Amino acid sequence: MSDRTRRQFLEDSMFAAAAAVAAGSTTSLFAADEKPKIKSPNEKLGVAVVGCGGRGGDHLKTFAKRPDTEVLYIVDVDANIAKNRAKAVAEMQGREPKIIEDMRIAFDDKSVDVVSTATPNHWHALVSIWAMQAGKDVYVEKPVSHNVSEGRRIVETARKYDRICQTGTQCRSNQGMKDAMKYVHDEKIGKLKVARGLCYKRRGSIGPKGTYEPPKSVNYDLWLGPAQYAPLTRRNLHYDWHMQTPYGNGDLGNQGIHQMDLCRWGLGVDKLSNSVLSYGGRLGYEDAGDAANTQMIIHDYGDKALVFEVRGLKTEPYKEASVGVIFEGTDGYVVMTSYSNGAAFDKDGNKVHEFSGGGDHYGNFLDAVRSRKRESLNADILEGHLSSALCHLGNISYRLGSTMPAAELRERLLSLSSPEHLVETYERFGQHLTDNGLDAKATPLAFGANLAVDAANEKFVDNSAADALLTREYRAPFVVPLAGQV
Repeated sequence: MSDRTRRQFLEDSMFAAAAAVAAGSTTSLFAADEKPKIKSPNEKLGVAVVGCGGRGGDHLKTFAKRPDTEVLYIVDVDANIAKNRAKAVAEMQGREPKIIEDMRIAFDDKSVDVVSTATPNHWHALVSIWAMQAGKDVYVEKPVSHNVSEGRRIVETARKYDRICQTGTQCRSNQGMKDAMKYVHDEKIGKLKVARGLCYKRRGSIGPKGTYEPPKSVNYDLWLGPAQYAPLTRRNLHYDWHMQTPYGNGDLGNQGIHQMDLCRWGLGVDKLSNSVLSYGGRLGYEDAGDAANTQMIIHDYGDKALVFEVRGLKTEPYKEASVGVIFEGTDGYVVMTSYSNGAAFDKDGNKVHEFSGGGDHYGNFLDAVRSRKRESLNADILEGHLSSALCHLGNISYRLGSTMPAAELRERLLSLSSPEHLVETYERFGQHLTDNGLDAKATPLAFGANLAVDAANEKFVDNSAADALLTREYRAPFVVPLAGQV
């Protein structure tokens, strides 16, 4: 984009008003003394869905089919996707929603009660913050943020404006998962020592890095939003952004955030870890992605640990789980092999209990919107922020790492006076490389920085390089407010 074009865009930008708020203006998008009202169960809630691609389609289907909600707006930068979604929604609810690019139009409409967003990760924070500043309640997909600071700003906004904000980690509403967590918290497997998250989800290459033309149906500048202006370097604009760090957080922040959240829930911790260490690489192919597809993350919680394993290459399940969580206690373990199903085992591997049962995560959100009782949310924004932040901390450690052969990495791990579970995890990791035709001793890997965390202040201990990665440089006018300026 030329300087002249950019100036014109900023002058005429649909986000000019929101930019003032993002920059810390004292002018709010709605009156500060305007209190949220309790909605009658007989009143339909008006919904605007921002970002209507893959996951956004599920949002639209849910809100269009419910008798207590109506989709009033579809907000998307891809005109073709928006048009197709609008037709589908019209068939489901009997009325076609308005299609817009400018989310402010929906935010200014008093008939809109709820904003639901499934944009790419780098947009999650601004959509949520701007919507709540405009007096709307928000359902935001996971991870709620692209970096640690953004998540805390969303929490700050929700509290300042007394808004209901639900995170899209739907496992928290499933009865089977709730029962499993109670089982662990009641120490039915003894003292919990390790919560292990698994994201064993095979991912192929996203294609060679190059310079590609965005689809003609897309407002690419608006798609970039908070990210710095850059040409499209992957073949597919949609979805594959997960594997490029300016927009996504790798599979750790894509699929893995669900299991990271469950690990933290099982551990019963409501803060960041004492320290974080990550190692791995983007293995098996060279492509336009720069996020790890094979990655181990270790969070230290003193007498407990959170160990996370991302495997994007072919792999066998571990204890029958591929995308799931395992809680390892002194007297047994629990394995959750899906979002709602799993079982408990004794130390000898005998099954002693089963868990199953789903739930209604959207319904839980809408109930809270009507009652104004934030405490009734199964996944309040604070929960989403903390779990998303654990993913971000792992990626920061990885990004600050040094590349070395796998054999040297193993020796580094052994020198850390590591608990047994770290060595066992690495040995299985090495076998995984061998199983995929990689030299488990010579393959170059990134051994991340072992970072001490100041959990209370959500920063690192005496590490300015790591602290710099807690946020990002934003592109005006798409600027996430600073602390205290929401």
